This record gives sequence, C-alpha cells and structure tokens, in this order.
Amino acid sequence: MHRISNAVRLLLLLIALGAFPAGAAPLQAQWEFRLLPGDAQGAAHPGLQQWRAATVPGSVHTDLLAHELIRDPYVGAPEAELQWIGLADWEYRARFDVDAASLAKAHAELRFDGLDTYAEVTLNGKPLLRADNAHRTWHARVEGRLRAKGNELQIVFRSPIRTLLPGVQAMPHRIAGNYPSPYGDEPKDAMVGNFARKPAYHFGWDWGPRYVTAGVWRGVDLQAWDAHRLTDVAVRTDALDAENAKLAVVLQVEQDAVAAPIAVDVEVRDPDGRSVARVQRTVELKPGRNSVDVPVELAKPRRWWPVGHGAQDRYTVQARLDGSADPVLAREQRIGLRAVELRREQDDKGGHGFAFVINGVPIFAKGANVIPFDAFPARVDAARLRQVLVAARDANMNMLRNWGGGYYEDDAFFDIADELGLLVWQDFMFGGGMQPGYDPAFRASVVAEARDNVRRLRHHPSIVLWCGNNEEETAWKDWGHGRDLKSADPAFAAKVWQGYVDLFGNDLRQVVSEDGLGVPYWSSSPSNDLDEKANDSTRGDKHYWQVWGNPALPVQAYLRETPRFMSEYGLQAWPAVATVDQIATRAEQRIDSPVIRAHQKFMAGEGNTRLLHYIELGYGTPKDFEDFIYLSQVMQADGIALAALHHRASRPYTMGSLYWQLNDVWPGASWSSVDYFGRWKALHYAARRFFAPVTVAALRDEGSTRVRLINDGAALDARWRLRVMDVEGKVLRRREQAVTLAAAGVTDIGTYADAELLAGADPARTVAVFELLQDGKVTARQVVGFVEAKDQVLPRQQLTSTLAIDGDHYRLRLHSAALVRAAWIDFGALDVQVEDNLLDLLPGETRDIAVRGPVDLVALREALKVKTLNDR
Repeated sequence: MHRISNAVRLLLLLIALGAFPAGAAPLQAQWEFRLLPGDAQGAAHPGLQQWRAATVPGSVHTDLLAHELIRDPYVGAPEAELQWIGLADWEYRARFDVDAASLAKAHAELRFDGLDTYAEVTLNGKPLLRADNAHRTWHARVEGRLRAKGNELQIVFRSPIRTLLPGVQAMPHRIAGNYPSPYGDEPKDAMVGNFARKPAYHFGWDWGPRYVTAGVWRGVDLQAWDAHRLTDVAVRTDALDAENAKLAVVLQVEQDAVAAPIAVDVEVRDPDGRSVARVQRTVELKPGRNSVDVPVELAKPRRWWPVGHGAQDRYTVQARLDGSADPVLAREQRIGLRAVELRREQDDKGGHGFAFVINGVPIFAKGANVIPFDAFPARVDAARLRQVLVAARDANMNMLRNWGGGYYEDDAFFDIADELGLLVWQDFMFGGGMQPGYDPAFRASVVAEARDNVRRLRHHPSIVLWCGNNEEETAWKDWGHGRDLKSADPAFAAKVWQGYVDLFGNDLRQVVSEDGLGVPYWSSSPSNDLDEKANDSTRGDKHYWQVWGNPALPVQAYLRETPRFMSEYGLQAWPAVATVDQIATRAEQRIDSPVIRAHQKFMAGEGNTRLLHYIELGYGTPKDFEDFIYLSQVMQADGIALAALHHRASRPYTMGSLYWQLNDVWPGASWSSVDYFGRWKALHYAARRFFAPVTVAALRDEGSTRVRLINDGAALDARWRLRVMDVEGKVLRRREQAVTLAAAGVTDIGTYADAELLAGADPARTVAVFELLQDGKVTARQVVGFVEAKDQVLPRQQLTSTLAIDGDHYRLRLHSAALVRAAWIDFGALDVQVEDNLLDLLPGETRDIAVRGPVDLVALREALKVKTLNDR
C-alpha cells in the first residue's frame, strides 16, 4: 500500500554511485555492523549484537531497515519508537585484502571522508584514530600495518547523546540549543546538538524528523605511494577580463624525507577539449609539504556566467608529476573562470547594499534555500540532486543557498550547479542556537573542518559566498538568547559571545581568505557581518518571518518589507495527495490525525493550525483534506509570488530573493516548492513565472495597484496592456501602449486606485488583467482581484478539458467559458510531467498544455483531475 518502502530499497541499491569525492576509490571491503555488545539497548533489542551485512557509505538506520529490523522511518508515525537507535553504541567492521603493488609502496594512508560522529577506529586490532567531527576528512597512516590478506578495520560509534550529555548537564548555565526532543531521549533543558560537529538537522527541525544517526556516511579510501604524492590542485585567478586570464595552478606535493627534483606538467584544455596552454618544468622538492605555483595565461578566455547571463563554459586543468597518470601523482579538475564580488556600497541614508557581481555584472539573485535531501545522506544519489537542481534552473532560478544545519554536499551537487549556471551561497554547517566557540578544541576542530571543505569545493565556479552560520547572530541579539544568558551569568555570556566573534568573525574568515580563491566571506545570515544590528532591512541580508512566523501577519505585509537582499521568507504547504498517499492511508488523511501530525513538524505538530489560518484568511475553509492540500498550495504560491515580485520590482535597492525552501528532507508539510519525491508543488510552477527574465509585477495593497515591468537582460521594446473585465468576460476598460523596458532594471508603469479601475463595477465580480506583449504574443500576465479569493463570485463548472496525442507527447486542452482561477492539473500518482500548472484562464481562453510520461492515453484520461477556485 505504501510505495515509499520500495523507493527506499531502490535508493539503498544506488548508495555507492555518488558517494565518493572526485579522485577517490572506495576501499574494496566487506562491511558488517552490530549493536555494540554490552550496550544498554541490548536488553530491549535482543539479537542485534550479531554481525549483519552493512552498506558503506550508509548509516545504522538504513542498515537496520535493509534487514527489516525496523519499519520504514518515513511511513506512518514510527519516529518515537526509533529514538533508541541514537542512544546506542554501534560497531562496524570491514575485511579487506591489499594487492602486492600497494604493499610494496613506501607509504600508505587510509582516508575516511565521513565518520558519523564519535568514532574509535582500529586496524588489525590496534588503535588507528579517534574521530569527533562528521564534517571532517580523517587521515591515518598505515604503512607497515597492512597485510596481504584478511585486514580488519573496526569502528565503534558512540552515541552522541550519551557522549555529550554529562558535560552539558554539568554546565551551570547552558547555551541556547535548537529544537528540544519530544521523545525523552535527551532532556529538553540539556540539548547536545550544538556541541556536536554533526548535521544539526539529525536532532530534528521544523521540517524534518529526529533521527540521530551513526555510521560510515561517506567513502573510505586506501592510497599508497613512494617518494611523493600530489595531494591537491587549486587554480587561482590573478586577473580576468574578456581579453586575458592570468592564472596560477597551485600544486600541493608531499615529499618523503629526502629532497629531490621532480618534473611538473600542467595542461589546460578549453571547453571544447582543445589544449590551450601547457607548462612543463622541473622543481626541487624539500622533505615534507611543498607548494608549487605554475603560472598560466589564456587569451580571450571563455568566462563562466550564471544562467541567463551567458554560457557556463568550463576549462579542464590537468597536473602530473613525473609524467605519470597514477592517481597519487596526477589530478584533473574542471574549473570555471569568473570574477566574484559581494558589493556593499553605502547609500546616502547610511544603508549598505548587498549585491553579487559576477564578471563585473550585478546579478539579481533569484532562487531558494536548499536543505538536506534526506535524513540519511548516503541515500542521496546524483540523479536525485540533478532532478531538483534542474527543477530550480527550469523555474528561472539562478542562486541556491545551502543552509547551515545540514552537511556539506557531495561534489556532484556543485558539478551540477556549475553545469546549470546556478550560483551557490554556501553556509558553514551551523544551523542555529549558539556554539561553544569559547572552547579552543571545538574551534580547532571547526577550522580543520572548514579547510577540508573549502579546499575540496573551491574549484567550483558556482560557489560565490561562504557564510559562517545560519541565524546565530540574530538569535543572540534578537531572540533573547544573549539577553537570557547575560541575565543568568554576565561573565559566561561575555565569554560565549567572544567565542562567537573568534570563530565566525576571525577563524572562518581567515580560512576563506587563505583557501577560498577569492570567494567572499559573510559571518552570518542574516547579518551585516557583525555590525551592531543583525537582521536589518537597510543593510546586509534579511530573514523575514513576520509573515507565517510571529506575529503571523497577512501576506500583504510582504509588500511593506523592502530589504537589501531577502535570504529567507516562506509559507508552508502540504505536498500532493499522491505523495501523502505514500506515508498515510486515506483513513489517516485528516488534519488532526496522528500520522499527519507526525509529518507536520512546525510548532511541534500544531503547524496545521497556522496553515489553516492562512488558508482561511484568503480562501475560506477547506471542504476536506484533499481540499486542504490544494488550498495550501494555492495560498503558498500566491503569497510567495507577491513577495518575490515585490523584491524584484525594488531593484536595485533589493538585489536578491531566496525563498524558503526548494526541497524536502522527507515527505510531509513544509515550505518547499519541490517535494521529497521530486513532484512540483504549485509554488514551483508559479516561481517559473515570477522569476521569469521578463515579467510584470502588478501588486495590489491597501486599495491601489502599482504596476512595474521587470527585465533581467538588455533593453527591449514591447507593449503593455490593461483590461478591466467582469468574470463573464465583458471588458469594462482597456488600455494598451508601447514601452521600452530598461536594461537589467525596472520600468514603472504607474499606480492605479481601485476606484479608478472599477469605476463603480462590483469588486467581487471584476478583475484587472495586466499583460506584457512581445511580438504580438502575451509573455507575462497578472490577474488582480479586488477582494480576497474567498469573496470572489466565480461562475462554477466553466472549464472543459480534452486529452489527445500530439506527436511525441500528449496535449491537454483547457477551455474556459468564464474566468477560472487557480486551475490545478493533477494526474495522481502517474509518472508524468505537466508543462504548466496553476493557471488563471480568462473568459473564452483556450490553453494547450503538453503532458509527457510513460503512460497510455486511457490511463491518463482516467487519472485527470482539474481543481479550481471556481468549484469550491
């Protein structure tokens, strides 16, 4: 009945496909796992101390699921019964052989790209390393400790809760955490998540479950070499314009105890694969670590641009030592040549702008925030990343913000972003609350983590910002975290804040400055980079949650908040019925059912009351749960469109609009526009329109509508049209005229009072239609109502639909006899792609929608449903 179980098993088969970083090869080993003998959880869960096959990369949850020892963590409401897993200690082991060639090498190293989190590693019975940071890469030298047959690697993972809880409980005053557990696995007043260098969302968030994982979550690699090895290649851009690129290819080479000369060969190939530069030289290596700079100059470089502004050309840089293709002596990287600046010009009112400038061109950032794609990261393969990132590109986005409460994504994420031209704002992995930056050991671990990840990812042209954390500064200054601690213990509060400044103001800034190849650093989001005020509309970036959050203002409040850069704002919606069917039976699909509440994490399960509040404000009371889903999606799409168009129409004062959020971590209610299974919500179809390169913003507030035309590109000639009509199609007023849209800017058409537009007509039966026409075709449209949707008088049953084969796809033809609002095309669980959705149709209008998918016409016709606001 619940198809998610099959999807989970399929993903388990795909784990190994995208889990290892470029250039690494997985250790060829047979992995097993068990509950550590003697663990306190053994009495309640007998039989788990025996060894069972494990999948690496993976996690204990996915291994237990694969053996059907737990039920699916996403189906129904199993969360409470699975919290014991995070309280247990687990053991993994791998048995492997080593070939004679590797054993003959002078040096050998095991590299662990992800150990989650408190791990004790032994090799052939002897201690190898202790790890305490899931975000770091761990290295251990193993020359002289390997044998040809039967090597055994053992890893004990200690419960992060049991490891950290005694120390947290011993603190006389605690620093603020994130979301307290409702399950009793840790005290609500002693949260450990902020002290663990582990994905914060594993401890639960307001859009995802609490599953405190353990395991080998990224690859393990064995590398062997003789006198020297090439450990890193970075390409620094020293100068770049349309005529010339001056680069330095920087090689990191490790040499053994004897100094020696070495031949270095660097070749650069252009985006078409042609060799455009080659430098060969001999350098003298000293014992230990060596940095070798090889200057390269390119004429007429093909620069990398964000989507919509130019091509995503990339070069390939290959470096070899001794002319060898051995992976320890050769590396190859794809790079994009681009200059990036975070422009923060001061205005005449004391404010500071916040604009990304790529290759000298200011870019209005259009996009969304990205959260982890799964509670269990190793299940995420490149195909799923591509599906969601392509959806972002197809919705006319050009920037994604990788939020700080998850993990640093695999290279595959950034390879796809590079290819698609999506700019990436990359947070360091701090999601909220406050961190123990006053602890030197904690800071040192974070610095090592930061260097690992900045160096791993710095060749990606998509990354245009490294940001210290998410919401920690505003939480301290605005939410009471700092005030409360100062009241309890002023000296400790000062120490905590100084630790914050040291870590996010100095340490991470220095790492990015030294290793980030010129990408700017920003200390927190939202902030003005440690200026006095953290969440300020006149300076820096802004998170705006007065709509949806507290005090839950109506969506029209978006029009009264004009930031320099809006990096978070959002409204919730449930995913499609087909998605809900995979987690809950139809009998369980009620707003207040335990399963539905379990998949609504906002307000600890009470979030549907907030969602219903916003639905009822604009659209009335839902008839049933299916109607609740539909209206939640319409409300979300309409509200975010209002905000995003306002941000875009405020250019150049505002230079970015990133809504919360793009994707989901599991199936449930959230702020996403693409659900866990990749289905587009209504918001995503709306985003393709409100983020379109050329569009119209007709924004009504307090009895008047301001109309502006938005253009991301070069100046262009067009026409704009206004028609005021009743719901039956009678045109009461019409105006049309030519206009030249300003290049990379906004053209203000004017402001129209309701009384002027209506001229006495019934506001409940009248709309204003604002359109932009290019070459005689309507390319953008907004239908503006004069009352809330729930108060509009819309004729019922005005839409007809027909489905037919049209070449290599199906054609859905919709025809409306009168005004139809928010038509939502739904084919249930059928695997089809709908060209457009969430449509307003004017009286007498016909729309043809392409439908693609591996289904037959009969099945398509049987599944088709079209919901509209007219039919409520």
